[in-house]
Amino acid sequence: MGTRRVGSFGLVVLGAVGGILVSLGISALAQRAEPLPLKELQQFANVFSAIKASYVEPLTDQKLINDAIKGMFDDLDPHSAYLDAEAFKEMEAITQGGFGGLGIEIGSEDGMPKVIAPIEDTPAARAGILAGDLITHIDGKPTKGMPLNDAIKLMRGEPKTSIVLTIKRAEQEKPLVVKIVRDLIKVRSVRSKMLENDIAYVRVAQFQERTASDLVNQLAKLGQSKPPKGLILDLRNDPGGLLDAAIGVSSTFLQPNVLVVSTKGRIASANREYFAKPSDYMRHFSDGGDPLSSAPNWTRTVPMVVLVNVGSASASEIVAGALQDHGRAKVLGNRTFGKGSVQSVLPLGEDTGIKLTTARYYTPKGRSIQVTGVEPDIAVDDTAQGNLFRLPREADLAHHLENAMAAPEVVTPVDDEQGERVEPKMFEFGGADDFQLQQAINLLEGRSVSKSGPRTTAARKEPASASSTAAGQESKAEKKTEQPGQTVPPERIERFRLTPDGLVPINE
Repeated sequence: MGTRRVGSFGLVVLGAVGGILVSLGISALAQRAEPLPLKELQQFANVFSAIKASYVEPLTDQKLINDAIKGMFDDLDPHSAYLDAEAFKEMEAITQGGFGGLGIEIGSEDGMPKVIAPIEDTPAARAGILAGDLITHIDGKPTKGMPLNDAIKLMRGEPKTSIVLTIKRAEQEKPLVVKIVRDLIKVRSVRSKMLENDIAYVRVAQFQERTASDLVNQLAKLGQSKPPKGLILDLRNDPGGLLDAAIGVSSTFLQPNVLVVSTKGRIASANREYFAKPSDYMRHFSDGGDPLSSAPNWTRTVPMVVLVNVGSASASEIVAGALQDHGRAKVLGNRTFGKGSVQSVLPLGEDTGIKLTTARYYTPKGRSIQVTGVEPDIAVDDTAQGNLFRLPREADLAHHLENAMAAPEVVTPVDDEQGERVEPKMFEFGGADDFQLQQAINLLEGRSVSKSGPRTTAARKEPASASSTAAGQESKAEKKTEQPGQTVPPERIERFRLTPDGLVPINE
């Protein structure tokens, strides 16, 4: 892919947890505001020459230069990186929603890849892969301790090539060995359905080129006979995607021309404000008409809940933060990933480049969610038994950018759990066993909203820090045993009433 394609990327997610990119028109000449450090460059040239001439094995100039470039990124934040030809190609595939692979949403548990959900009508689904399966080996290679991105790369590949996964499945003693033939996976960005009592449900799995237009089309179908009474936008485990798409999705539900997100950095082109208007959500994709022009009128007024969790990152956080700041929707679920930085693409040649963190982004009220994430208005666990997804947050990544606007997190050691505990079970987003979805329905219909189901003998505590505790773990110090004569205070439950003006708190 040549340099002419870079401008079309906009803001892009890479990997399993959302690195975001935006082309800001940085040129090599713009970096020459300061004189080049000639002494240091001469030292680099001397080292390059010594290695090339005397290393025990011959090395090409290209390899030495590429490795040197990669080395310059080692101590930068985790989202800045050198993009070799393979990374550039992968970026294009993810942006356009298609790649060669198996078709599974994947997370991590116990240091191994865990299947969050197989994507319907894909090789993984047809081979019988189930939500909750732990992938212990990929083509015989152990996955224990393997970085999640490395596991993803191993599972991706050219269509029609095969791969062998060794699966550990709950309630089965023997591992399963499954051979799967890769295929071209087209990620379906938007799914929707009408729930009972005229509540519309829309899930955005990733922000792609057509996400905004697909969203509008599905909303129009949902309200074809009559407008829904409420709307649930599901952004859980959505790692992000294109900035244009995030602005477009936000604009579908916000009043025209309001601020959606802003970015601030050291260079002038990094300081921008993006509004709910076509010129901002169609900057790179203006080959057709305004995708929001056919959006039903009710999309900007219907009572609304946004579902988020630890896997909601970057573009997902832009949407959740914008709808929350404008009071357009209640955000329900768990604190999000905390990816609040912007990466710029600088081409180095026909098929290589760098992505460099150049700015932080801010919600309409000026909040930076770097590290902290978006705090839900109503915190609800993944399941009735507690939190399920144990994904790392931004705060867990090495060399992550700090958030000067937030207080430092306190790291609290966690002992091994003692006592009985009911393990949370995997569920389907939008399915009948989706606990958070049920709480969102309760909220829209004015019923009680529960944080979790009945307590087990080991009481849970929300982790004080993403760096110290995986979501859903319990602190030994927080376990409480009820003593004679002692009463346990009831859990605080928030209640709302659905009105023509939206959700109104019920004060009791």
